[in-house]
Amino acid sequence: MQSSLQHRTGTLTIQATPGTTVHVEQLRHEFEFGTAISHRLFTPEGEHDPDTIQYHDTFTRYFNAAVHENALKWYHTERQSGQINYDDAERMVEYCRSRGIVIRGHCIFWEVEKYVQDWIKQLPDNELRAHIERRAKEVTIRFKGRITEYDLNNEMIHGSYYTNRLGQAIIDQMFAWAKEGDPDATLYVNDYSILQGAEFDRYVEHIQSLLNRGVPVGGIGCQGHFSGPIDWAKFEQRLDRLAKFNLPIKITEYDQENVTDEQRAADLRRLYKICFAHPAIKGIYMWGFWERAHWRPETALWKADWSPTPAAEAFQKLVCEEWWTRETGQTDNTGTFTTQAFYGTHRVTVDGQPHEVKLTKNVGTANLDAR
Repeated sequence: MQSSLQHRTGTLTIQATPGTTVHVEQLRHEFEFGTAISHRLFTPEGEHDPDTIQYHDTFTRYFNAAVHENALKWYHTERQSGQINYDDAERMVEYCRSRGIVIRGHCIFWEVEKYVQDWIKQLPDNELRAHIERRAKEVTIRFKGRITEYDLNNEMIHGSYYTNRLGQAIIDQMFAWAKEGDPDATLYVNDYSILQGAEFDRYVEHIQSLLNRGVPVGGIGCQGHFSGPIDWAKFEQRLDRLAKFNLPIKITEYDQENVTDEQRAADLRRLYKICFAHPAIKGIYMWGFWERAHWRPETALWKADWSPTPAAEAFQKLVCEEWWTRETGQTDNTGTFTTQAFYGTHRVTVDGQPHEVKLTKNVGTANLDAR
């Protein structure tokens, strides 16, 4: 495993008068430490509920990225034909944007048959195609500039309702229509049983087939719902193989069941360290963090009473301590102070005056002239 510092830190240089005291305090990571969030905790009716307040506080304190759990799915925004309602999704997007939190769009389509609305199944083929086109453009146009990436069609190697009805070409059209709605949107594939399970080879073949057809796949999502101990050699080998596509990779739906609390904490620490060190990985998203808003309650980081589990403590120590820049020093006789810092946003205080500086991976260096 490579050192996380190799790919996650850059050089921050401050110019001031010689002998000036400089403090550097990180404010936010560039790497996406994310979580799924539940629309039930973002309703106007519940905003004064103590658990809702604690949920928001914990979310904004420990995560810099989010993804809709269910609120953007087609079955949620259009339960009945023509009765379109994005209110839940909109509240979550605006909540995140107002706090500088990145939010992914999950998902535009999900063609696992049991999640396809009955009214859609009753459509004749020509109307089905028209509704798919409308949905792809509707979502990407609506959130253009606010959501920059989507899981385009969730779990394609496990569900094929639209493909069975309309042929393989409908997948290519979904991507094209979504891009027509927002040419700048990054469109991810996303599936499960990839990093440990039996579907890895199928996933690789699926991605290669899409790319061979010129489909604009912009990123690879690996869900990461683990059921039991993790085979670490397999995990790393599969990440390396997916990295050969030269596309960004994200762990999109991380949780782990059927292990002890202590094992879950140890595995979280190891998984995060592997992924943070891997140059192709752009983020890790848990599939929830609180026991009362989690599809697998026993895997949540915080218990129902908000007491932290060992996994929560491991997460906090990594993200907020080990991988967090805090430096103090003085400029040298040329007026220069240089330090290695994690990519992200930092508050640099020079002689008592604060400045905000962004250090990004694609540049690798940042300079502040505070003279």
